[in-house]
Amino acid sequence: MTTTPSATSGIADDSAELLPIATGARTRAALRTLIRPDRGRAILGLGVLVGATAVGLLVQPLLGRIVDIVADGRPADALTLPVVLLLVVAVVQGVTTTLGLTQVARLGETVLARLREQFIERALQLPADRLERAGAGDLTARVTGDVARVAEAVRSALPEMARSVLAIVLTLGAMALLDVRFLLAALLAVPVQALTARWYVTRAVTVYADQRVANGAQQQQLLETIGGAVTVRGHRLEEQHTEKSAARSRRAVELTMRSVHLVLGFYARLHIAEYIGLAAVLVTGFFLVRDGSVSIGTATAAALYFHSLFGPVNAALVLLDDAQSAAAGLARLVGVTDLKESAVRLPHQRTGSTSEAAVTVDAVSHAYGPGRTVLHEVSLTLRAGEHVALVGTSGAGKSTLARLVAGVQQPTGGTVSVAEGKTAPSVVLVTQEVHVFTGTLADDLRLARPDATDADLRTALATVHALEWAEAFPEGLATVVGEGGHRLDPDRAQQLALARLVLADPPVAVLDEATAEAGSVGARTLERSAEAALAGRTALVVAHRLTQAVAADRIVVLEAGRVVESGTHDELRTADGPYAVLWHAWSGSRAAPHV
Repeated sequence: MTTTPSATSGIADDSAELLPIATGARTRAALRTLIRPDRGRAILGLGVLVGATAVGLLVQPLLGRIVDIVADGRPADALTLPVVLLLVVAVVQGVTTTLGLTQVARLGETVLARLREQFIERALQLPADRLERAGAGDLTARVTGDVARVAEAVRSALPEMARSVLAIVLTLGAMALLDVRFLLAALLAVPVQALTARWYVTRAVTVYADQRVANGAQQQQLLETIGGAVTVRGHRLEEQHTEKSAARSRRAVELTMRSVHLVLGFYARLHIAEYIGLAAVLVTGFFLVRDGSVSIGTATAAALYFHSLFGPVNAALVLLDDAQSAAAGLARLVGVTDLKESAVRLPHQRTGSTSEAAVTVDAVSHAYGPGRTVLHEVSLTLRAGEHVALVGTSGAGKSTLARLVAGVQQPTGGTVSVAEGKTAPSVVLVTQEVHVFTGTLADDLRLARPDATDADLRTALATVHALEWAEAFPEGLATVVGEGGHRLDPDRAQQLALARLVLADPPVAVLDEATAEAGSVGARTLERSAEAALAGRTALVVAHRLTQAVAADRIVVLEAGRVVESGTHDELRTADGPYAVLWHAWSGSRAAPHV
């Protein structure tokens, strides 16, 4: 049984157990780990950028030299050398900057790709109940908004930040070489800039983190409302859900406006710092030139140096905006990739292949949260090659037990052990919710076994009685299916899933109402397909129709999360227990199948 947020819950995720967010220290450590494999590229890129920035710092002294030549009334041909050198500096700086930024960009994209892969890998391993507790909106916001924010920072903020920091450090050093008093004058702007940065960072961290959470809550509300639209309309809850969606949107907008006001205050303080620093450098230059300590050209170079700091200083500080937003997003991504092993879907416990039991469920319990226990110490053994049907009323825990056996979820109590098989995976789950991936029919099938030949694909399709319609397509196995391609009806999509099961060839198969989507006409065809796909395998089948139970070697009846009966169809039908009640109710309005 899969639990989903109620359509009438409205803001159910206010108390949701959101996915974790990494601490700042852990985020930095994870970033270092991501960069470590590309240390060489990082060092090369940084070295080239240092060289490019150093070359660019020759511009101001050359311009100061031109000022001195003009002020001294020298001949015009004296300007030739500094002008030529300016052109050389421009070319060299352009080439080296391009090379350095290319290395930094490659480093950023590589690290981003590595982070994405780790995030997706861990997200796909999360148990369904963990995602349900967090709400789909939380994970969706991380996959979309947070990844996009980090990607934007990697592609633009990271290279610009590297250039800006290098330019600041080297420019201040160059001012000290002209005269240390110019450096001291320029540093008068630093206290204002530092206070501005501190003022901004202490507020931005909270604002952007809250903004990410609010966006996740907004998406969760929209998903719940749209996903439960039928229920919402049926109970006339349109106005209530519209107001709840509006409240979530207002919260997101409120936090966005707070961030805008924060940025405006940030810029205003930066302008004050620029005025203080430039005024101090100009006044210092005036007194030094008057005293004959430096030339007009040197004072000009110092003023130009400080003026050239406007861009990198403002860029570095402004990039704090992107950095804080990206850091908040990165912490949310690392929070998922860093989940403890106990919080993700783990492989089954393995038993020796000599065991007669293919699957052993030992005192398994499972809860989707406090007070939501759906299985109570269930014990079940599936012998090798045995087909067992799970039967019970809605909410009895059949689907939950099937998912635990398949390893999609981990039990909150007890163990599930699977005999060691020769193939991987050893258990495959097929549910009634089948997805047809976009691509050719052959590619869709090869998801189960990438090395399968076309002959293997045809054999698998023939096994589940699907080859005839597959070859009837205009391009056969090369026909594009899924979004933008040939749409498969539910019956054919399910046969495709069963064909993938045949290709994967697991020793154990779990079918969770895999034929439930079929109409009355296609039900028997799908049941024949499922029967063929399960031939020679150990199987656990959640029976949607009791005809599937009749064909099983054994029937297990669940009631309120407990096993209440177990036996063959004939044994249970005559036992006058829960199965007999279900059987008589089911067969009362139709001709009972031949047994």
